[in-house]
Amino acid sequence: MSFSMAIPFNEGEERMHKLLKVPMNDNPTAGMLTQQAVFLLQRAPLLAIGTLDSQGRPWTTLWGGSPGFSESLGGGMIGTRTIVDATHDPVVQALVGNAEKDEMVKGEEKMIAGLAIDLVTRKRVKIFGRLVAGCVGEVNVEYTDNVVRTEGAPEKQDQIQLVTKIEQSLGNCPKYLNQYKIQPTLLTSQLAYQGPALSAEAKSMILKSDMFFLSSTTDEDMDTNHRGGPQGFVRILSDTEIVYPEYSGNRLYQTLGNLQMNPKVGITFPDYETGDILYATGTSQILVSSDAAALLPGSNLALKFTLDDARLVQGGLPFRGTRKEASPYNPLVRALATEGNLKATLSSSRRTAQLTKKEILAPTIARFTFSVPEGVKYLPGQWVAFDFSQDLDIGYSHMRNDDPRSLNDDYVRTFTISSIPKAGKEDQSEFEITIRNVGVVTNFLFKQNDRAGFEVSIVGIGGEFKIEQNPDTGVLTPFIAGGVGITPLLGQLGNVKISPARFRLLWTTRLADANLALDILRNHPDLAQCTEIFFTGSDSVDLNEEAVAQLKKIGAKVEKRRMLKTDLDTVDAGTWYLCAGNPLKKQLLAWLEGKVVVFENFDY
Repeated sequence: MSFSMAIPFNEGEERMHKLLKVPMNDNPTAGMLTQQAVFLLQRAPLLAIGTLDSQGRPWTTLWGGSPGFSESLGGGMIGTRTIVDATHDPVVQALVGNAEKDEMVKGEEKMIAGLAIDLVTRKRVKIFGRLVAGCVGEVNVEYTDNVVRTEGAPEKQDQIQLVTKIEQSLGNCPKYLNQYKIQPTLLTSQLAYQGPALSAEAKSMILKSDMFFLSSTTDEDMDTNHRGGPQGFVRILSDTEIVYPEYSGNRLYQTLGNLQMNPKVGITFPDYETGDILYATGTSQILVSSDAAALLPGSNLALKFTLDDARLVQGGLPFRGTRKEASPYNPLVRALATEGNLKATLSSSRRTAQLTKKEILAPTIARFTFSVPEGVKYLPGQWVAFDFSQDLDIGYSHMRNDDPRSLNDDYVRTFTISSIPKAGKEDQSEFEITIRNVGVVTNFLFKQNDRAGFEVSIVGIGGEFKIEQNPDTGVLTPFIAGGVGITPLLGQLGNVKISPARFRLLWTTRLADANLALDILRNHPDLAQCTEIFFTGSDSVDLNEEAVAQLKKIGAKVEKRRMLKTDLDTVDAGTWYLCAGNPLKKQLLAWLEGKVVVFENFDY
């Protein structure tokens, strides 16, 4: 068994935490290559890489095209083998650029930062390590059905091979990740521009970009990460300066912490449609409070980048990407003050949902019905993201000791839709959410009067948590729910075969929530016959005891205890589905080790 030493926050990160009143927390970065990192490295189609050139300047690049080009070699080592642009890619040149073809170069402790990222699932993990060895050679590559054809692409392509010793890794939240489906292609790279200022083509590329990647460094380590938003969220100040808003994130401030200690930064903008890529390196300036608002009204934190060197390479990406869904967390574009748009408050693409009904089902749980006059599209089991900022955002303040974690809160919240879409209707006129009162936003919602016409903006609908049953087999499908984790199942009951032989619900919740369970199972009597409920807590209110008795009467099996591993061992099933809070989910995954388990991750 190996143990990971805790990594303290560096001086710059602590400076950012103090500046923005972030409560003291441990650094979640692992001092090793975690299994989460290994898993995503093997499955992510993209890897952003950062390193330093001979002048100590950070550069960032983007490699990949299809999963599997990086893998664990054991002992904290990862191997990477992929097609690259050895002629123009500044990271390739910094790592192995002076060597002859196929000549192995020793790493000499050269720092490498990486970000494995899957833009479809919105998963990413950061890594940091040091180069052990690397080389660039030529390979013959043929087109396959999975490779996007590129006119004029040579079959001989440059391929890099790296071995890196990983010293740190960290999973990142999926906020602001815009979805792209990635397909590999052959390189046709041509240097379109290089210089100390942005060309017209480079400016155009930045203004239509909805993401970029950046690398920062200290004397001890490096960090490569992603920044995303709506197209145009990066604004151009001049031929050598750009600025972008730092949206609410996980509040670790690893990038900005590094930049507090060393303002040098390397940025790259990919164009997934054309395959063009813009590399840039320069210096940064962190803007806080009034300094940020002076350039980008509506922002309390922003970063200004001053260019030292840039190169625009046409066809420099070994893949193409098809844009899918934008992140539901994307704020509106924050235009510059000089552009005459001081603060955008509305979006033509946003829809408004009106609260029409509120039903209290348990002391802390309620069902809310919302209507959308122009209609809304959603699939069973998907979630809706609401923006409550109009009601709850009080703007930036330097001191907020009563609620310091809300300093960068964007008040966008995601709730699973618990209603079943009406058959035959593409646009639904209403939907339901069933939620527990657990925080500032839900508390605000619970206080709303359903006869007062309360409205909230919908900023997105998404999610891919789908229960699938094989119609040709009698394999049992179990679903484990923790509390209001029952909601993803509710929206899919119209598509799930419910019978004791085909479906099993194991539901653990508080005894105080007994009336929630009774309401749901009365509305879905077939489900009651397939349900085993585990009630926890010592609440002995007569009303709850009556609900327990009624649950037994309609066919549900009721236990007043915690769920145990033996309760799962008796279930002979193929794929397991679960929706639960992190502590319970961790325990369940340990119990189900070796099984196929499907769940949706909301760790952000």
